[in-house]
Amino acid sequence: MGEKGNDIYDLIIVGGGPGGLSAGIYAMRAALKTVLVEMGSPGGQMMLSDEVENYPGFEHISGAELSMKFSQHAQSYGLQMLAQEAVAVEPGMEFHTLRLAGGESLRAYSIILAMGGSPRKLNIPGESEYHGRGVSYCAVCDGFFFKGRTVVVVGGGDTAAEEALYLAKLARKVYLVHRRDALRASMILQQRLKDDCNIEIVWNAVATEILADKNGVCAVRLKDTQNGAPRELAAEGIFIFIGFNPNNQLVPAGIKMNADGYVVADEKCETNTPGIFVVGDLKEKYARQIVIAAAEGSTAALAAAHYVENKKAGRAETCELPPELLKEA
Repeated sequence: MGEKGNDIYDLIIVGGGPGGLSAGIYAMRAALKTVLVEMGSPGGQMMLSDEVENYPGFEHISGAELSMKFSQHAQSYGLQMLAQEAVAVEPGMEFHTLRLAGGESLRAYSIILAMGGSPRKLNIPGESEYHGRGVSYCAVCDGFFFKGRTVVVVGGGDTAAEEALYLAKLARKVYLVHRRDALRASMILQQRLKDDCNIEIVWNAVATEILADKNGVCAVRLKDTQNGAPRELAAEGIFIFIGFNPNNQLVPAGIKMNADGYVVADEKCETNTPGIFVVGDLKEKYARQIVIAAAEGSTAALAAAHYVENKKAGRAETCELPPELLKEA
């Protein structure tokens, strides 16, 4: 199938996480003809969070419920949401093009890239082989299967701490393995870890191999980062939370990225390609939080509205005939 009619959108948003959905809300309020393309469930990584306690206005809310509220808010303004896979972003002088897996293409004056990131892998033996058989990157998704069992959580940031605390409600024992002697998680989370008798922190250790038997994961092999001593922890599950890699596969050539693959943008969230903006976990930034992604979504949508207005005004001016051609012969 070729280009989808002759419709030209003002804005295409690629990705339905908190940044993309916030952009959708602000774009619709700015009366932009907008479509949001998201193959999965709205909410992105936010959808997988058991408890969100730091989004303003909600002292306690699940990630799934907050995702639903974001999505419902956006759709209340009539935002068009397209459940298809995007396969390419092609910048243009007049319009930018988004190609879909089904063969269709969408065109718009502006595009917001909000594809987020994916869980970072340890890349150790047994990790890919036993994914789904004891190896997981989502405690909310898979924690129930480990009720009353022993599990290992790898990581030291907020996400690792939050997931360890969630798993401690279900598992018999949770080992939190961290490569240093201090966590990066916020102090309130660190205190909760210390207060939970089901959680034991294993300091200065890295996972080197995941072992399994016929039933799935049975142990995790560790190495001491200070003296290199090996150790094995008997466990039936390993949950890995060591950060995210940016989903930058759709980022067009020529758009500036940093050494880690995150897209560089200015204070308007605009990339070095005019009319292409970036928000959320794909964007280079100091911290990665839901509230920051939401703020970037609103910023990018407002900037896109200004860009589209100027683009249309410039196009109208170029389409006007010179005054001398309007005079009667």
